[in-house]
Amino acid sequence: MDHPSATGTQGRDPAHEAHEATEQRIVRRITLRLVPFLILLYLVAYIDRSTLGFAKLQMNADVGIGDAAYGFGAGLFFIGYFLLEVPSNVLLVKVGASRWFARILITWGLITAAMCLIRGPHSFYLLRFLLGAAEAGFYPGAVYFLCQWFPSNHRAKIFGLFLLSQPFALIITGPVSGALLDMEGIAGLHGWQWLFLLTGAPAVLLAIPTLLWLPDTPAKARWLPEADRQWLDAVLTREREATPPPLAHGLRGLWTVVKDHRILLLALYFLPYPLAIYGLSTWLPTIVKGFGGSNITTGFLTAIPYVFAVLGLLTVPRSADRRDERMWHIALSAALGAIGLAVSAAIASPVVQLAALSVTACFLYAAQPVFWTLPGRFLTGTQAAAGIAVINSIGNLGGYLGPFAVGAIKQATGRIQDGLYFLSGGVLLLGVLLTFVISKYVERRSATLPRAPTQGPTHSSSRSHSA
Repeated sequence: MDHPSATGTQGRDPAHEAHEATEQRIVRRITLRLVPFLILLYLVAYIDRSTLGFAKLQMNADVGIGDAAYGFGAGLFFIGYFLLEVPSNVLLVKVGASRWFARILITWGLITAAMCLIRGPHSFYLLRFLLGAAEAGFYPGAVYFLCQWFPSNHRAKIFGLFLLSQPFALIITGPVSGALLDMEGIAGLHGWQWLFLLTGAPAVLLAIPTLLWLPDTPAKARWLPEADRQWLDAVLTREREATPPPLAHGLRGLWTVVKDHRILLLALYFLPYPLAIYGLSTWLPTIVKGFGGSNITTGFLTAIPYVFAVLGLLTVPRSADRRDERMWHIALSAALGAIGLAVSAAIASPVVQLAALSVTACFLYAAQPVFWTLPGRFLTGTQAAAGIAVINSIGNLGGYLGPFAVGAIKQATGRIQDGLYFLSGGVLLLGVLLTFVISKYVERRSATLPRAPTQGPTHSSSRSHSA
């Protein structure tokens, strides 16, 4: 069937144009209702996990934490995340997204605030591990949640909008952290202690608004007219029915997901991105502090690469949706990110370093929402929640390896540039090479999801493919 020509013919059909207008209107309405609030929640989460790089500027000397211990402790967040992510996402499906997100918010906010009690390496290790365990499931839960609301041909753009919270958080974290560090001595607390206390509070305060604002499913969305709910249900049902049925159900079905070679390949494919992003973001304040300047200056300069990350998230995922192409968008983004890291390590000029790191941030963040469209091409329901969690939990071990590896390399060689070379040549180039494997074993075999149906919401064909 020649889909492109059919689409071109339908594009001139008034009925098809009316359908597309309906689709855009409904998607826009859902986007404006859900995505800004999810951005806010993940922004708070990302602030809580990223303040550590600024706390290091004072905390390490105060409590006696060296570079290797800091890198190890920073990475322990992702061990807790790894161990509890799949159970968390499965419970999200059973309990409901709003209640589970509220639980996550309360626990991670309290633990972030408790980090002001760190007295040495061991308490640092414990609280970082607990923070990862508390936050486990929020990001993959949000990805799964958005898959339950948006047709597949809109997901890269929507994931891109959701991931704006990451660079926005880091833009905010720099100046705010610099200011909070200057609260040194107020009420007998160090600046880094104020940093943890005041960034942990918003997560707890947002728990009740989360319960009130987020409906678990479109069927519970009273703000969505009945006709729009019917349209959305028809589209999402048609996409689910086009997805291969699960080989098994229950615990056996979840184990089947874990063993699926496509899931494991996607986890390996995702690994370079959190490894490089967290390896960079955890040490970026240290790199920028080396330029010279105050805490406030360091905070503002550290924010610059994440402004470019916002630009990447607003352009690359939209390009991928518009062209209905995924793999080249991901591979080229990884390659450009690797080049940026290599240039920043090779050239000593602060201006060139900051520009190169801005290129890296732009494309590393932009690749992620395009990547997250891939699991939905062959997983649905609870297995989709479990599969997304498996990919994210294994991939996010890179969040442990990145900060630890850069810290260990810096301590061994005395040069943080060697850590950047590792992230560039040893990590991101692996991501580029894996594109060819993923394209063969995942993308080509799973590219069966249809576009949204051109019939209206009550058309009988939208439900005529039941297995």
